Amino acid sequence: MSDSKRPKRSRKSGPEKTLGRQLDIGDALTRAKRRDPKGKSRPFLWLTIAAIAIAILGVLGFATVYPTGAGPGGGKLVELNLPHETQGGDLANKVCKHELVRSCSLFTWYARLTNIRAAAGVHVLFDDMSPGEIVLRLDRRGAHQKVTFPEGYTRFDMGKRLEEKRVTSSSIFLKSTEDAALLSELAISGKSAEGYLFPATYEFVGNAEPQEIVRKMKREFDRRWATLNDRYGAELLELRSGVNFGQHEIVTLASMVEREARVDDERPTVASVFLNRLREPTFTPKLLQCDPTAAYGCLTMRQAIPSCAEFSGKVTAAMVHDSANPYSTYTHEGLPPGPIANAGYKSIEAAIAAPKSKYLYFVAKGDGRHTFSETYDAHNAAVQGSKKGR
Repeated sequence: MSDSKRPKRSRKSGPEKTLGRQLDIGDALTRAKRRDPKGKSRPFLWLTIAAIAIAILGVLGFATVYPTGAGPGGGKLVELNLPHETQGGDLANKVCKHELVRSCSLFTWYARLTNIRAAAGVHVLFDDMSPGEIVLRLDRRGAHQKVTFPEGYTRFDMGKRLEEKRVTSSSIFLKSTEDAALLSELAISGKSAEGYLFPATYEFVGNAEPQEIVRKMKREFDRRWATLNDRYGAELLELRSGVNFGQHEIVTLASMVEREARVDDERPTVASVFLNRLREPTFTPKLLQCDPTAAYGCLTMRQAIPSCAEFSGKVTAAMVHDSANPYSTYTHEGLPPGPIANAGYKSIEAAIAAPKSKYLYFVAKGDGRHTFSETYDAHNAAVQGSKKGR
C-alpha cells in the first residue's frame, strides 16, 4: 500500500489528549502492581529515601556544627603569607600546614564545600579559631571589632592594641606605617605615619588589611586637620612665616605637647614654651629639652643608640644626653626628626594657636600639673620646690 493510501492517525487534543495520558499512567500503575502484587519493593524504596535523608541531614549537620568547633591551640598568632590569590584545597593545605585545625581532612572537605578563597597578602589567624572563623577571616569578612586608641599612643602602642583585639598583627601593621608607597599616597612627608594616625575609636574587620587601617586613620586625621585649618588660618600663616612651620612641624610639636601635658588647660602653655625657645633670639642653643623625644628614639632606633640598650620605657639622664640619639632634644637643637606620638585634637590645636607668653621653662609638680617660669633662676627654684614636694 502506498503512503498516500495509509489511514492517517488522528491527533488527540484537549480533553481527549488529557484522558489518554491518564489512561497511560493508569496502565503503568496496573502493570507495576502486576509485577509486584504484594508490594515487595516498597521497603527498598523507603530505605533509599531514608538513606538520602540521612545523607542530607549529615551534610547539613556538618555544615552547621563543624564550623563552630574550637581550634586546637591556645591562641597563638599565625601569619599566613600568600604570594597570590589561593583557594580550595591549596588554601586548605596551607591552613593545615600551620596546624590551625584539628582535622586536615575535615577542613579540606569544608573548604571545598564553602569554596574558600583568600587574596594575596599576609593574613592573620589564631590557632584557637573555629574553622568557620578561619574561612571568614581569610576572605576578610571576620567579625568586626571596635578599637580605641587614646591620645598620645605611638604607632607601636597601636600595633600592640590591634594585635590584642585580633584585628591584625603588630609587626605587619608597623611595616605598613613605614610603607613608602603608602606614605606617598597619603601625602605624609615623614619616614613613617607616626603623628598622622588620629587617636579615636574605630571599627575594623577581623584580619583587616593593614594598609587600609592606616588609610582609615589618616582620613580621620585629615578631617580634623581641615576643621583646624578653617578655624586657625591666620595662626597657620604666622607659624609658616615666623618659625617656618608647615603641617609636619606642627604635628611634631603637637606630639611633644601630648606627651608632656597631662591636663587640657596646660596644653597651650606647654606649646608656647617650646615656641618661645625657638623664637627668642637670646635663648641659645635652641634646645627644647623634652624627655619624651629621647624615649621615642630609644623606641624606634634602639640598636643604633648605645644608651638605649637597656631601655624599658623609663627615660634616664644617659638617654637624653646621648648625641647618638637623633630624637634627643637635649643634644640636638630644634624639633626632633618627626612626631613622637599621635596627638589628639586639643594638642594639635594648642600647637597651632599657642597663646603669647614669656615662659621658657616648665617642670612637673608631681600632681599632673606643671610650674611655668620665665627665667632660669625661677625655674631652678621651681625644680627644688618640686623635689621637696615629693
